[in-house]
Amino acid sequence: MSSRIGIPAEDAREGPVGIVCNPASGKDIRRLTARASVFDNQEKLAIVRRAVLGAVAAGAREFRYVPDGHGIAEIAFGEILNAPEHRGEIDLVVKPVDCPGTGSALDTVRGATSLQEAGCVVNLTLGGDGTNRAFTLGWPNAPLIPLSTGTNNVFPRVIEATVAGAAAGLVATGRLPLEEIADRVKRVRVELEDGDEDHALIDAVLTSDRFTGSRALLSPDRFRTILLTRADPAGIGMTSIGGLVEPLSDEEDAGLLIEVGEGGFVLHAPIAPGCHADVPIRETRRLALGERVEIRGAGALAFDGERERVLKPNERATLRIERDGPWVVDVHRVHARAAREGWFHRSAC
Repeated sequence: MSSRIGIPAEDAREGPVGIVCNPASGKDIRRLTARASVFDNQEKLAIVRRAVLGAVAAGAREFRYVPDGHGIAEIAFGEILNAPEHRGEIDLVVKPVDCPGTGSALDTVRGATSLQEAGCVVNLTLGGDGTNRAFTLGWPNAPLIPLSTGTNNVFPRVIEATVAGAAAGLVATGRLPLEEIADRVKRVRVELEDGDEDHALIDAVLTSDRFTGSRALLSPDRFRTILLTRADPAGIGMTSIGGLVEPLSDEEDAGLLIEVGEGGFVLHAPIAPGCHADVPIRETRRLALGERVEIRGAGALAFDGERERVLKPNERATLRIERDGPWVVDVHRVHARAAREGWFHRSAC
């Protein structure tokens, strides 16, 4: 079962809502190769605006955001504060946090660290699995409400932003201890031979590629080893490969290891939106939390659907699954508590 142990009492506190919106999510090569949906920046702007209005309706008054080259969050706040129907009625404290402005995932990593330093008690992340992976590289145990605007959307939730924002607002008022309305999720911990470390929230994959290239995983004949924190038979990408063989839920304290190659059977799985492919499965087995798996190059390591690192011939990496990732807020649980307590009730007419 999911652990709710390890949140200190002081984490049930009032504080700002953090927002990060990845302008690059939902726009990669899979729009051409697999006809995946496009999340343009206008849609992301609308999602941020609705999420902020939901948070304000629930009582949030302080916000911090990670700036991006398209100014998505900044524009959304400006539209809210300057709208005729809100002018003079909404008093918000809105501040950007520091980030390097590289236009890369490094902005999300560093921005997450800055949001933590700013004291954010909950964070709304707009992106896919890769965006949330980058965020948690900067803040591994972050309290998150992940909103789906990417390609691989196994980790983020598909939920209306207004309702998600309202849940964030309720958490930000300090009325809800995080341990009561959030679950700590699993992640793949990666230790490289050179002493460097990395992680993945859903899947870590060793491929036979010698370079990262376009990064997307679209060639099953190059897959070698897959390690999953969850295996969803109704999912997309690597999680679907495991899910169609041996489903594994978020709540189970285990991982699923898949060895790809001849000697077993062939699975026809949806490896990307609009793209089923044959994947040769040699072996699958469950791993206990903390159980180590050693893999060796040459090859490329992909995390949460994108090739990130190249292993030289015979270079070693050690992988294991632990339940020490971010805390994901259960939006339904928050609103159920709000209903019981009458937090959205107004005085009688």
